[in-house]
Amino acid sequence: MTGTSPHAFWLSTPHQQAVEIAFDLGCRTFVLDVEHGYFELNATDKLVALILALGAKVYAKVLGPEATAIQQMLDIGCTGVIIPHIGDAAHAARICAASKYPGLGNRSFSGTRPARYDVVAPEYYTRQNAQTKCFPMVESAEALADIDAILALPTVDGVFVGPSDLSLSRGRGAYMKTPADFEDLRTIAAACAKAGKPWIMPAWSQIERDLATELGAAFLVTVDEYGAIWTGLERGLK
Repeated sequence: MTGTSPHAFWLSTPHQQAVEIAFDLGCRTFVLDVEHGYFELNATDKLVALILALGAKVYAKVLGPEATAIQQMLDIGCTGVIIPHIGDAAHAARICAASKYPGLGNRSFSGTRPARYDVVAPEYYTRQNAQTKCFPMVESAEALADIDAILALPTVDGVFVGPSDLSLSRGRGAYMKTPADFEDLRTIAAACAKAGKPWIMPAWSQIERDLATELGAAFLVTVDEYGAIWTGLERGLK
């Protein structure tokens, strides 16, 4: 068992053994890429239960910017949701409302894992609104232009940066870690600091990790499931 790592592990499949190995290596934060990965609901439910039982946090990048996709991941107990394909602030307001109960949003009640399958006390809704996190993605030119207004929304707890799609949306083509790419990150970090809300990003390279750390990212996603398999196989097959 190593010390606790500040980095997060990105999963594309409901791989329980990978979670257990990462946990034993110190990982305490997991991100499930439901949007682009292979997550059948029953297996995902079991994976989330395992991660929570281990005492770690689990965020789901949901299937899309829709209430059902958001609420489904919250109903199985995810620590928070990462919402892709967010446009301007009006779009963010409409979509992120599904992550919070009335008083803040329009999430509907489900007597599932967060409610412990029982009737809840009145304070349950306020507690869930505070504990369950909503991170819309900044991966479009529209979201970047409206970053201050998005962060001002009471249903938004912070943002998750999608550098590749953001570069494409900004007309730069493939994300190449250019000065312009990093200037966008600086803009997002400054807006989050001003709003007093966290930001997160995948940082696969050392230069990204160094910059994100310098700019005060709340945590970094630094290992992905496919990359870990590739690296292990590459080393073993040499």
